[in-house]
Amino acid sequence: MRVDVRALGACNRLAERGAEQAAGALADLTGTDLAVEVTGASVASGEDLAEAFAGRESIGVSVGLRGGLDGEAVLAFDAANVDALLSLLPGGASMERSAVTEVGNIALGGFLDGWANYLGKAIDMTPPRYFEADGAAVLPDGALAGDGVFLFESRLDATTTDLDFSIYMLPDSGPFRDLIVGKTAPAATAGAEATGDRTAGETGSTAVPYESLSTFSSLAKRGSSNAADNISMMTGLDTTVDVSRLRFVPLADVPAEVGVEPHAGTVFELQGEPSGYLAILFEEDSAAAIAESMLPSEPDEPLGGMAENALCELGNVMTSGFIDGWANVLGTSITHSPPEFVHDIGSAAISPLVAKLSRRQDYGFVIDAAIQTEGVQARCDVYALPDERELARALDRLSET
Repeated sequence: MRVDVRALGACNRLAERGAEQAAGALADLTGTDLAVEVTGASVASGEDLAEAFAGRESIGVSVGLRGGLDGEAVLAFDAANVDALLSLLPGGASMERSAVTEVGNIALGGFLDGWANYLGKAIDMTPPRYFEADGAAVLPDGALAGDGVFLFESRLDATTTDLDFSIYMLPDSGPFRDLIVGKTAPAATAGAEATGDRTAGETGSTAVPYESLSTFSSLAKRGSSNAADNISMMTGLDTTVDVSRLRFVPLADVPAEVGVEPHAGTVFELQGEPSGYLAILFEEDSAAAIAESMLPSEPDEPLGGMAENALCELGNVMTSGFIDGWANVLGTSITHSPPEFVHDIGSAAISPLVAKLSRRQDYGFVIDAAIQTEGVQARCDVYALPDERELARALDRLSET
């Protein structure tokens, strides 16, 4: 199966619209304003999902989907936030199970309305099933099996109370396959028109084998491990990889995802195949902590010149760890520019990169990686934004080897 990246991006936009409808339905029910925090589509292996959901305790509902779209959809609250939800519902405290079930039924119905409208077909939901689950058990049976699955994830945030929750949709083949395979130009065209994408005539250049996407998702994790090893050798600090996944997101959404908290880190331009940009961003306190751990003496100021040099050096070895692994597997050559130090609110740091890349594309692959150094409270996120056409060509060649 060949996946058209832009058609998949259009499906991601449908998921975002569905999440907005779910937020509206829940706002009416609870009297609390909710906003869509982020929506992304991932290609993830069972191992990736197990790691991503490790340590979570969730309460929520799941429904089966039939008709216009086959698969399953899940609404999950953090177990610690359920009391906040019940306090907003009439009789909620005395009707915990049924109250959560009704909320899930309403929210998932709103989420799926947009998909049904786009497909022009009704999507039938099975009766909601209440669950209490640890880790990846929140996902449908079979999600952890096989080489990889498509996972649409939307996170919603309550503005006045701890009521954050997520909606997951795992579509089966069938109608969803028709939306994303490269040979279905009508679906890709409709998606482009619906979301303001580039012209549909360009979609064929971004069709890649599904198996290659799964491979590249694993490759993202390998790059994270290489980067962690480089940090350990450079600093003497034990460093571990938290999570890394390949997601498809509208580029315009990336700055909001990084957020408005102050960040410091480094930005690189990538040359080769694929070209693009890579940003390594620490929250301000983490940046200061990791920089101090690398210096022989305490810096004159937390993020002054000495700390800036240390973070640039760190960024260099991390970036090399990422792109060397990618180039080896893809059979290409990738180099990077000298580091550009950034210290700003997160969205402002990433926005210039998105603006440059969005001249050529509306959707992108984002590789999220979090690196944790033991003994130092320092955590960073890596945003890799490759050129989609060049990545598609490299992945296409990878499938032929």
